[in-house]
Order: sequence, then C-alpha cells, then structure tokens
Amino acid sequence: MESEFLNKVKDNAVIRIWSERSQLEKGDSLTMGHASELWDYTSINVTQNNLQELKEIWAQWDDEVKQLFYCNYGDLPYLLDINVDEHLFRALAQFWNSTYSCFTFGKVDMVPTVEEYTTLLRCPRIQMDKIYYRAANVLTFTKKLTRITRMSEQWVTARIKQKGKNRCIPWRSLRDQILAHPDTKKKVDVFALSMYGLVIFPKALGHIDEVVTDLFDQLDRRVTPVPAILAETFRSLSACRRTGEGRFVGCAQLLLVWFHSHFWKVDKFSYQVFSENYSPLKELATTSRRDDITEEKWMTILQNLPDEDVEWRASWMVPDEILYRCGDFDWVPLLGIWGAVGYAPLLVLRQYKSRQFVPVTQGLAECEFSYKGNNYMGKIREMYSAWKQIHQMKRIAVGATTTPEYHGWRSKRINDNIPKPREECGYSIEEHLRVVPSELEIIKQDFEKRSSEFR
Repeated sequence: MESEFLNKVKDNAVIRIWSERSQLEKGDSLTMGHASELWDYTSINVTQNNLQELKEIWAQWDDEVKQLFYCNYGDLPYLLDINVDEHLFRALAQFWNSTYSCFTFGKVDMVPTVEEYTTLLRCPRIQMDKIYYRAANVLTFTKKLTRITRMSEQWVTARIKQKGKNRCIPWRSLRDQILAHPDTKKKVDVFALSMYGLVIFPKALGHIDEVVTDLFDQLDRRVTPVPAILAETFRSLSACRRTGEGRFVGCAQLLLVWFHSHFWKVDKFSYQVFSENYSPLKELATTSRRDDITEEKWMTILQNLPDEDVEWRASWMVPDEILYRCGDFDWVPLLGIWGAVGYAPLLVLRQYKSRQFVPVTQGLAECEFSYKGNNYMGKIREMYSAWKQIHQMKRIAVGATTTPEYHGWRSKRINDNIPKPREECGYSIEEHLRVVPSELEIIKQDFEKRSSEFR
C-alpha cells in the first residue's frame, strides 16, 4: 500500500515538472497585449425541444424494456427530468473562457471533464479511449437511418428534410416508429437516437440532424460519445461568446447538472457512489432546485465566487486516474460531430481533489476548427491518432490545494474578456441566496411571536 502511494507521488511529481517546464518554455494560451474580440455580454438562446412525448413514451415502457435501454445506452433518460434554468444558463455563459476552454469565475477555473461526464452518463458498453471519428467515406444518411430503424430506403428517403444547410429527419417520423415497431430492440435504438438528436445535440428543433446519426452509428463499436458531447458544448459556448449572441447547441441539461454538483456543498458523504447500481444522474434529476433566482443575481454570485464555496470534487466522482494529454498534444483534443476543440484537465486538478500546479495551456486558443473546407481531414486524423496514445496520471487525494507557483502564474495570466470580481461583494452563495422576508411577513412573524407569549 505504501509502495503504491509512493509510486503515485513520484508519477505526479514527474508530470508536474514536465508541465511547469513546458509552460515556461511555451508560454500561455494568451500573451500580454492581446486585444479581445469577445463581446462584454453574450445574449445566449437556450431554447429546448419539447420533450413531453419522449417522457410519455418512456413512462409507458415496463422495467424490462427500460433495463435494455440502460444496458445499451446508459442513463440518458434521466436528462428528460432535468429543468433548464435559463437565468442560470445565461449567466453561466458570460464566464466561458474560450481561450482556456473553461469557466472562469473570478480566481476559480472549472470545466466539465471526460471522467465527470462519463460517470454521469454511465454508459456500460463504451471504451474511454475509443472516440468518435468523422470519416470522409461514410454511409449515406439514408443507409444509416435504414440500418438503425430497419425501415426501407424508400420510407427513409420520403421523410428526410432539408433544414438550412443540413439534412435531418423529423422527430414525429421517429416517434411513430417507436410506437409501432414490433422489435423491442429497434424501439430502444430509435428512442436513443431521438435522445441524442433532441437532447444531446439539439441543432434543428423538432428534428434529428444527419451528423448525429453518424455518431450514433458508431456506438455499436463501443465508441464513447463523451469527447464529442464536450467538444460541441465548448464550441457552442465559444461561438456565442465570439458573436455576442446565438443559440446554444449542446446538452444544457448535462451542463447544469455538472454545475449544481460543484456549487452546493454536500454535508454527508454517501457510500452509495461505490455501488455499481448507483446513478448520480438519477439522484440529481430528483433533487429540487430553486428557479426564482434572476440572471443578475447569478452574475453577482459567479463574479465573486470564493474558493471555499466550491465543491471541488463532485460527491459522485470516484475515478482514480486523470486523462491529462493525448499523443503529442500537451492537453486533450476533443473531436465533435461538427468540429473539434481542446481542453486542459491539468487546469482543473482540484476537481479531482488533487493539488493544483501550473498547467500547460499553449495552443488551446488556436486548436478549434469546424469540419468545413478542404483542410480539416488532416487535423481530424492527427487528433484521432493522438487518442491511441493517451497519458493518464494517478490521482492523489490531498485535498483541493494549490502550489505557490500556481498562485504566481494565475495572478499574471491573461484572460479573454471575462467578468472581473468586484471587491465589495465578498458574500457566500448562501448569503447571496438568503430570502429576505417582506415587511408584511416581518409584521406577521412579530404578531405571532407576541400572541404566543400571551397564551
């Protein structure tokens, strides 16, 4: 046991030396003198699909069919019960730091990680290092839908629609198949495809985009959807911040679940997390949240967030290893379904309850690209190949501490137009959200108190 711990310490020390040296040699994602092109405020649209019909279909299925879904596609259906708080989401978007692919709340950097989203989704069939790859020569949209739905090409072709520049299939066509298909496995498959198109990658409202079927078609080969989900979440946030407006095309439900897991302290640790039947998403979906907090109040809270208000490691997070880079990249490249981006897990080591040291971030700001034009296939191949050589570090649970060097680096780091803290607002989350009684309520409470004294 002691030997294993010492090996972890040695491994972490080697990675820390490499990271700090690389940062000194290469510099940061942004350098002094950078002129930001980001807007001061991002008007982000979080319009969601109407998921009522999906909920009703799921509620009608018996336990055997639901278990078949869980075994093949994980805990996705619990996302149907997650309320999207638009006030919180719009506030959250203002703090997206595109340059470093993370949220920056004052002196706090945080980002959803591969390990966190993998734990939340609980897909039993996936391999963490087997990622989605947008190949040049793939089956046509018609053939993929034919294979997934088991319907004829004629049936599929008649239902494909053009939405802008993209082809898709209406949800109502898939809904009819789920309700009428005699094959239970096919019902489950089409329901899962609908979840991916309406909840995970909701590009055209009421429709499932062609590219979503490309990812879905690869799930049978044990491909993990997590890097693609993170990539499109990060890319959509960055796109909205660059233009100052836009609709978020990512899984808002999953992002908000992640947020709530880090910003509400858990008084008691539950050993349920070690059970293979434990579902964090199920528990979080049934947890009631306040939805009466304004966007302005959330902005104030996040702008002045103290370290001690952060639940650095989510209570349900138990993985022992941290994926911190791939191949020759100093960070983790993420291949999405419409484009690619990167993120640096070494930037958020405290989310693993490990000691935070200076991370390597150079290159993050320039790594994003979309799958357009003639030159993107070479970049895709480079990122895909990098995932064949993943680098992981053993987690040492020393608490959410930082090195002195990190403090020095963090205080000098150049950020890209992120709301700065206001020194006069040093309140905790609880103090910010404390409900102040109205004058009428105060009078009523005083009257009740006096009445009880005369009894």
